[in-house]
Amino acid sequence: MRFLKFILLGLATSTLFVAAASAQTSSAAPDAMVRDLSNEVLNAIKADKALKSGDAGRAQKLVDEKVLPYTDFQKMTQLSVGPGWRNATPEQRAALTREFRTLLVRTYSGALSQVSDHKVELRPFRAQPTDTDVIVRTQVVASRGDPIQLDYRLEKTDGGWKIYDINILGVWLVENYKSQFSSQVNSGGIDGLIKTLTERNSQLAKKA
Repeated sequence: MRFLKFILLGLATSTLFVAAASAQTSSAAPDAMVRDLSNEVLNAIKADKALKSGDAGRAQKLVDEKVLPYTDFQKMTQLSVGPGWRNATPEQRAALTREFRTLLVRTYSGALSQVSDHKVELRPFRAQPTDTDVIVRTQVVASRGDPIQLDYRLEKTDGGWKIYDINILGVWLVENYKSQFSSQVNSGGIDGLIKTLTERNSQLAKKA
């Protein structure tokens, strides 16, 4: 189950990597946005040998060039860091966001090679036209195995809908990292967390 969760989180985070595939995507309804991005992700993985092989450099390039306008990585990082974010300087916040984004890319890019005939199906979407924070629920299906829950939390901003959290098999990404980051901030402060993330990214880069 842990390995399956790893694969799905790779698929989910890769959805963020190609989020700017269409300039019209961010202005679409949130469920339509997730549907279009999911289809784009699956097609990209199948068509791009470097991406499918788990090339972290390729994934990082996609993030740097396309993801930032369509995914709120700063909010994702802020929620993951928790209360310590309030006392962080602008420079520390920028470093945390950069290192957390790099950690996600390097940790889960290798899981993309496990994607085969997977498809993403939307589950019933319930939201009011005035809602500015919604959850789009999907399920990942393949020729073998039961459907797996894969949900996205989005916020409506001046720039359109942006993804800032992902739920894999009932566990939200932000909550998962929040428990880890909290203990690191308590023991070493914000600089200690930045150092830990930087060292972890360095270790992952050596393994690539």
